[in-house]
Amino acid sequence: MDLAGKVAVVTGAGAGLGRAEALELARAGACLVLNDLPGSAEAAAAEIGELGAKCVVVEGDVGERSTADALVAAAVEQFGGLHVVVNNAGVLRDRMLFTMSDDEWDLVARVHLRGHFLLSRNAVALWRQQSKTAGGPVCGRIVNTSSEAFLLGPPGQANYAAAKAGIVALTVATARGASRYGVRANAICPRARTGMTAHVFGEAPEGDDPLAPEHVARFVAHLAGPSGEKVNGQVFVVHGGKVALMAPPTVEQEFHALSDLDGHFAGRDPQRMFACTETLAL
Repeated sequence: MDLAGKVAVVTGAGAGLGRAEALELARAGACLVLNDLPGSAEAAAAEIGELGAKCVVVEGDVGERSTADALVAAAVEQFGGLHVVVNNAGVLRDRMLFTMSDDEWDLVARVHLRGHFLLSRNAVALWRQQSKTAGGPVCGRIVNTSSEAFLLGPPGQANYAAAKAGIVALTVATARGASRYGVRANAICPRARTGMTAHVFGEAPEGDDPLAPEHVARFVAHLAGPSGEKVNGQVFVVHGGKVALMAPPTVEQEFHALSDLDGHFAGRDPQRMFACTETLAL
């Protein structure tokens, strides 16, 4: 996890998972560009400074193009380059589909999916140009934050699940389209006890917390470092020191007549859907 001389951007870095990721990258030697909403990342920046690492804060909404522009510009102008992007910022607006408002859908999709797109697009554009100038691949790492919600389809999180599914598709498309330039893009589905998930996981236990964000942060730093060179276009469920590599979807059955389809579903458990409930046992 040696990141000496590398520059990383972390969104949503003011608290929770983003803060833990930024601190872990700083411990590994990276210079940090921290992003969060105004006034939210100063404490994390101070902690990074206490570690002896360099960092700057770029405040702003990740769903705005100007924020993505400013983040990449800060990395290049302040530290001379960009090597790692950790897309982490997110919000929740949980509600059943039939009562969800337009704004609740749009906000979650904008912050999660559009936010991932904007910063990834700018970073890959920079790395592509650098690769063309250098005449070979450069070092570019993207770690995107999805969720097991995309695998499970929680009834009260249609907006969140859809955005997180989109992030996985964006990750794979990025990995396939940008690998020639030296870019490696992967997605994590973290289980971490943060302010955003307190209503799900409750209070931390005494002693070691298997859902502490630091467990996830160590894996993110691993993907960002030299070990991440061989890992591309993958999806991982991560928590408590455990990492589960998710397999891509497979073809279950092929039908050549509608009657065959009807017969297949006649005796099938109606609760068996395009959902990976096996992750609940991890």
